[in-house]
Amino acid sequence: MSSTNDIGPLSLENFKNNLSASWRVVGLKTSNATYQISQPETHLREEKQKEKDGRSSVGLPQWTDSPVKLARRQLIEKRMANRAAELVKQDDEVIVKLEDSAIERSKSVDSAVLGKYNIWRKENENENADNTVRLMRDQIIMARVYLSIAKMKNKLQLYQELQSQLKESQRALGEATSDADLHHNEHEKIKAMGQVLSKAKDQLYDCKLVTGKLRAMLQTSDEQVRGLKKQSTFLSQLAAKTIPNGIHCLSMRLTIDYYLLPPEKRKFPRTENLVNPNLYHYALFSDNVLAASVVVNSTVVNAKDPSKHVFHLVTDKLNFGAMNMWFLLNPPGKATIYVENVDEFKWLNSSYCPVLRQLESATMKEYYFKAGHPTTTGASNLKYRNPKYLSMLNHLRFYLPQVYPKLDKILFLDDDIVVQKDLTGLWDVDLHGKVNGAVETCGESFHRFDKYLNFSNPHIAKNFDPNACGWAYGMNMFDLKVWKKKDITGIYHRWQNLNEDRVLWKLGTLPPGLMTFYGLTHPLNKSWHVLGLGYSPSVDRSEIENAAVVHYNGNMKPWLEIAMTKYRPYWSKYVKYNHPYLRNCKLSEWS
Repeated sequence: MSSTNDIGPLSLENFKNNLSASWRVVGLKTSNATYQISQPETHLREEKQKEKDGRSSVGLPQWTDSPVKLARRQLIEKRMANRAAELVKQDDEVIVKLEDSAIERSKSVDSAVLGKYNIWRKENENENADNTVRLMRDQIIMARVYLSIAKMKNKLQLYQELQSQLKESQRALGEATSDADLHHNEHEKIKAMGQVLSKAKDQLYDCKLVTGKLRAMLQTSDEQVRGLKKQSTFLSQLAAKTIPNGIHCLSMRLTIDYYLLPPEKRKFPRTENLVNPNLYHYALFSDNVLAASVVVNSTVVNAKDPSKHVFHLVTDKLNFGAMNMWFLLNPPGKATIYVENVDEFKWLNSSYCPVLRQLESATMKEYYFKAGHPTTTGASNLKYRNPKYLSMLNHLRFYLPQVYPKLDKILFLDDDIVVQKDLTGLWDVDLHGKVNGAVETCGESFHRFDKYLNFSNPHIAKNFDPNACGWAYGMNMFDLKVWKKKDITGIYHRWQNLNEDRVLWKLGTLPPGLMTFYGLTHPLNKSWHVLGLGYSPSVDRSEIENAAVVHYNGNMKPWLEIAMTKYRPYWSKYVKYNHPYLRNCKLSEWS
């Protein structure tokens, strides 16, 4: 049998539709009639032999085969019939497989596009409602191409026609994004532009030139998009590190009123609870009065027994008066709260703390404050120039046993979180001898160690696994007894000293945290802490509502205008917008 490689897979239909003339029966009344596949190849040879012998084959075909040849012919006919039946069967099996495959694909079709697309066809069933806008944009693009070529070839009249029609089309299109935005005379503009483009094509069309112009336009557009993305990133980072006027106003008014209070009225009740290891202790380091109030308020509202909860709030000297005044005016019910000033921790100095020494160095000041410094180029670097990295409030998390020497366990909370459930169960979680209890954040490749650390550096490469899973700061249970035993602060100091020139990681506290607590972190159930409300628009709503703590990590904080509207209510429900101080500073849910 001849090979089928050149003609594709065999099928019965191929045989039926592609029979050569030599397979047709000669002399039959129905001129289109053909023998079936069972006609043997021996007939062809015999017919040719008769022609050689001068015998005519006109009329009905007659064969005078010997019995041996007849038997052979019948055997061949039988084989070919079997083969044909086999091919038909194979065709049926292939069709069934294709149908089954299509049914399986149909099950995975997104319900969002059902009704728009049919599984058996590629084209969109619904007519595009904005075809006119798209057509006008395409015409404008081609007009620009031909305009450039007309100028290059000195076709001045055509150049003027194209330029005139281009302005008309641009004016007609304006800022329209859909056909509904267009005026009633857009079809006239399209027709006129089409005529000019047809004329330009006749006179100017050159495939190589047109392709080159389109490629150049594409490159220019790509550069513009990149520029706009950089600008967007810059503005986003700028907005993230800017204090809204309302919060600044709130802090200033509270500060003034605090220092007008007599000293005896500046004291918080139940300060004896601050050193009781049997209570539930929280560490909150913040310079944002409104954010801190939400953390405390949401925790207390959802606590089963608020009297057992103790809040240790540390701020800077600029916001110390405001924090005190707010919680003196708005005490957290039966819970205990105390405010401290990080600048009064005399032990926290540059001789003891490497990061403080580095922040005071000339190179760091140049990095932060010299606009012409080469490292300041690029919007991405702005992230690392956020003032929070200059504040010791951000690094105080590595000194918890020094700040709270009489406590055994403490729950660290960031000021951009909201507590939605009672958290006392966290104190019962067995950390299995680890120091840090935290929710892991890595997926298949996202938020693993190689995202944060410089693995080209030998200090990093030989001590850490690049695929190790990252975890989240924001809600962390720290065992201070094990912390002291493992000398966690000493480990942190070692890595911070090695990063004098920022060669191991860039600024921030998560990278050194990952290194310091490497092998010493116990993963908590993910329902305790859900992240992403400050940068991801696709956090599952059920996850948010079932979470004990939700975290607005990212630039889009809930107190900023750039916050995502759909996530803000989880935070704003704990803000006292009817408070006189908030009203006087024009802070409202929609401000």
